[in-house]
Amino acid sequence: MPNRLAYETSPYLQQHADNPVDWYAWGEEALQAARAQDKPILLSIGYSACHWCHVMAHESFEDDDIAAMMNSQFINIKVDREERPDLDQIYQLAQQMISQRSGGWPLTMFLTPAQEPFFGGTYFPKTPRYGLPGFADLLARVAQFYAAERTQIAQQGEAILAGFERTQPAIPAHHSEFSAGPIDLALENLAKSYDARYGGFGAAPKFPHPADLELCLRRHTQDRMRTGGDGVQGGAAANRIDTPAMAIYTLGRMAVGGIYDQLGGGFCRYSVDAHWLIPHFEKMLYDNGPLLERYSDAWVVTHDPLFAEVVEETAAWTMREMQAPTGGYYSSLDADSEHEEGKFYVWKPEAVHARLSAEEYAVCAPFYGLDQAANFEGRDWHLYVARGLDDIAARLDKPVAECGLLLSQARAKLFAARETRIRPGRDEKILTSWNALMIAGMARAARVFDRPDWLASARAALEFIRTTLWQEEQESARARLLATCKDGRAHLNAYLDDYAYLLAALIELMQTDFQLRDLRFAEDLAEVLLEQFYDPGPGGFFFTSHDHEKLIHRPKPGYDSATPSGNGVAALALGRLGHITGESRHLDAAERTLQLFYPALERHPGGCASLLMALEETIEPPQVVVLRGPEGDMRQWRRALDQTYLPSTLLFSLAPGINGLPPLLAKPLTQAAVNAWVCQGVTCLAPVDTLEKLLGVLKTAKIR
Repeated sequence: MPNRLAYETSPYLQQHADNPVDWYAWGEEALQAARAQDKPILLSIGYSACHWCHVMAHESFEDDDIAAMMNSQFINIKVDREERPDLDQIYQLAQQMISQRSGGWPLTMFLTPAQEPFFGGTYFPKTPRYGLPGFADLLARVAQFYAAERTQIAQQGEAILAGFERTQPAIPAHHSEFSAGPIDLALENLAKSYDARYGGFGAAPKFPHPADLELCLRRHTQDRMRTGGDGVQGGAAANRIDTPAMAIYTLGRMAVGGIYDQLGGGFCRYSVDAHWLIPHFEKMLYDNGPLLERYSDAWVVTHDPLFAEVVEETAAWTMREMQAPTGGYYSSLDADSEHEEGKFYVWKPEAVHARLSAEEYAVCAPFYGLDQAANFEGRDWHLYVARGLDDIAARLDKPVAECGLLLSQARAKLFAARETRIRPGRDEKILTSWNALMIAGMARAARVFDRPDWLASARAALEFIRTTLWQEEQESARARLLATCKDGRAHLNAYLDDYAYLLAALIELMQTDFQLRDLRFAEDLAEVLLEQFYDPGPGGFFFTSHDHEKLIHRPKPGYDSATPSGNGVAALALGRLGHITGESRHLDAAERTLQLFYPALERHPGGCASLLMALEETIEPPQVVVLRGPEGDMRQWRRALDQTYLPSTLLFSLAPGINGLPPLLAKPLTQAAVNAWVCQGVTCLAPVDTLEKLLGVLKTAKIR
């Protein structure tokens, strides 16, 4: 008989609905049961695409004997970390404090009825292995410890709560202290950890880190401005770290590696090795949205066709496999199919050979490494670009173009064959924050590559959020965001990331396709951010709203994780919105957020790329370019500007007939010709009436 989880919206929780474990979802019913029965809480946090979460479920949570122990000794709570990132943040940090080890999923924590953690870890096997105790033995020991050591548990709980408070930024800096020093230090540290051979930062496992790549890439424009736009560096500039090259090389290595789906497009969550060869096969929406932006930027900088191909294929994958008929984007694809990690994606050479002509296989096999030893689990081949087409063409004594055509034919056949396999599970809940990341990615890609279909995809997702997840409160006239929706049921109070990412996405979308209702929506989101998340004392934004459920800790996250820091994105987006609308409250909140985090940025800026980009645009405000004129002529200007990498420039192309614009955007419309206004802070240049003049202004220097 299904347990309580059968009634939840989370596919991850529903996967455990038939467990013999007496699972609760997080909520007052479970917490009240723990208090009434004086039982410790066994809190298990995971997500649908998590391989090791499935392993622990099959080994332990489906076992009748282990379930009986869990049911008799504990109140068992299952949490989807994607629906409840507030809980995940708290207990991941607690696990690190208790074990002095990094966290991960599945997260297994033991709490008092007052929600205070006293022991925990991540994956535990059913029987002892990997240097870990068997789960049944662990349950017995934890239950005994809880019964016998209440004083020690209480003392540890107090220490953890005190530790939580020490993680919070406390003493703000003054804005006069702001400098580019933390940005330079962060880039120096990234250069030290940079893998010059394979790209990326650090050793295995390797994650994409889109925010760090963006921080590196932004130096492309700064270095050009320092050298007068000619690319020849001299003096102090000659000693600068070539961080844009680090970003470009990393993106290139990822694109030819196994972390990228060479047949279907889209990126997996991370590579288990340093070479980007073998991924952890789950595909997450939150990685692919920002990576669409980075590859679009990289193409603008380099015009490398590889980057355009990655954008094309990843956007196609997003629309084909991740967009619901209702418009929103689904969350993720599992690593596993048929209970085996990667089974959907890997091949055997004989199976490939059987589906291709001899000529196609002669190109495909060396290109994807099928003529080398098995690279996955010693028995299968995961595709990556092992050899370039030029080399293969020379070996086969064929023209490169002919080899390219044969490879394209082979890819199409292999993709079609793969589509007949049993697919990985798809988590079909629609998360506001992750949708916002993909909306921004699709909007940026649509602008760079002039793709109305990608823009339509982004707009469909935004409309789903606006109509389904942006809901009027009963007790007030103001609308509020909800965090998640599945099968038409939207619920859960939204988090900082939901508001901040969506605000940033709207600013991105308005630069691709300006609509006044998007600006109004952005202003409404900003108001809720200030009313419900902003701390008017020291500054900064809490992860949960002021009226959120009371938990044992209320963090103000500053570090980027797999997703950008909510405080960093909020500061950047509010600052940009303030410059667009002239609303000083938005600019003040952005600046005071950076004041709060600035002392930490000075000491340890690593992992804070989002905050550092906000700092950069606070020190030197973004340029705002407003185009007005006949739509046909304006389109020509837009295409030229969209091919120029200007990360700190906001570009708005405003068609005739738009009323109610803020003063900065309400420039006069000339029917005869296009005019461009270039503004920074409170200063605007005289209107520019030729595209060549405008490009010259934007490529050489900021407005002084």
